Amino acid sequence: MFDFSHPTDRHGTWCTQWDYVADRFGAPDLLPFTISDMDFPTAPCVLSALTARLSHGVLGYSRWQNPEFSGAIAHWFSSRFDTQIDEQQLVYGPSVIYIISQLIRQWSSPGDEVLVHTPAYDAFYKTVNGNQRLTLAAPLQQVDGDWQCDMTQLESLLARPRCTLMLLCSPHNPSGKVWTRTELEQMAQLCERHGVSVISDEIHMDMTWGNYRHTPWSQTGRGRWALVTSASKSFNIPALTGAYGLIHRSDDKARYLNALKEQDGLSSPAVLALTAHIAAYRNGAPWLDALREYLSANLVYVEEALNAAFPALNWRAPQSTYLAWIDLRPLGIDDRALQNTLIADQKVAIMPGYTYGEEGKGFVRLNVGCPRVKLQDGMQRLIAGIHSVRAAQQI
Repeated sequence: MFDFSHPTDRHGTWCTQWDYVADRFGAPDLLPFTISDMDFPTAPCVLSALTARLSHGVLGYSRWQNPEFSGAIAHWFSSRFDTQIDEQQLVYGPSVIYIISQLIRQWSSPGDEVLVHTPAYDAFYKTVNGNQRLTLAAPLQQVDGDWQCDMTQLESLLARPRCTLMLLCSPHNPSGKVWTRTELEQMAQLCERHGVSVISDEIHMDMTWGNYRHTPWSQTGRGRWALVTSASKSFNIPALTGAYGLIHRSDDKARYLNALKEQDGLSSPAVLALTAHIAAYRNGAPWLDALREYLSANLVYVEEALNAAFPALNWRAPQSTYLAWIDLRPLGIDDRALQNTLIADQKVAIMPGYTYGEEGKGFVRLNVGCPRVKLQDGMQRLIAGIHSVRAAQQI
């Protein structure tokens, strides 16, 4: 029913990934596999809903506190995650990072430590540091191909006097780890024990593969917590803006909404974002399930291509996300040399692992949210670039 194989030309659409690739990589006209949006048009049901809303013609101020929006979110959590949410906990924001940033300011003080599992999404570092807080790294460890958190080490970090907040990425970007319910319950207990608040960023919640299943933090959370997410990643609609969250305590919710309206003047949402979320969550499941199959097959293709070219890697597709977190350390190649080769010689943009912190050195993050023909081209360039750097290092 849905065709994801046909490329869509995104040039000239003010596209961050294609039109502005030089901003990050220093060169234009690179084949990009960078930030986490996809090269697919959104679901037809979303496009139809947007067209119908635009045909009304009036685009005045709007409200997110309406039963269609909250009901669609409740339906999604119930049907996809077997979770009954409390709609009274629901809040809106222009983006996931906006909500996170606001809660960081409300739940911690300048100079406090915010615990983050590393390697971490680069916007986490920027948001924490930009709010005059300190990033406290809790490095994930790879055990038999699985990323794990040392709970003993985690507790020692949570017990630090200035650690007041844990910023969780669930599922985890960039590793693709899906937290098990047991792990989430352990972390919830430890955070409650040490009086640490929790913000759980679950924007990749719909993109899990195989038998891996996402567990919303609302099922395990204790004490002060918030779950923040959006349909923007799953349905490729980040340009519409719009996110939402669940804030556990009513006083925290009231304080957040007061800042949203009184401090930042953002009480009126982007009405097209509301329209898109409602359509996606009510009618978009068949499209998303088809997309998930396509993306999962893309990751399998990466796995097969990489391991055929470099058996020493023994790379395995991640548990979640359409972001292939590729460990190149077994090949012993220099990160900077590889990036220079990929950009200058192969004309391809792939995110270097060091973007995501010290623990990301030796990795690259490849976005597979694209038609297979583009991915095949990109993999050929990546493999050629690796061969080139290895050959140069052996001279």
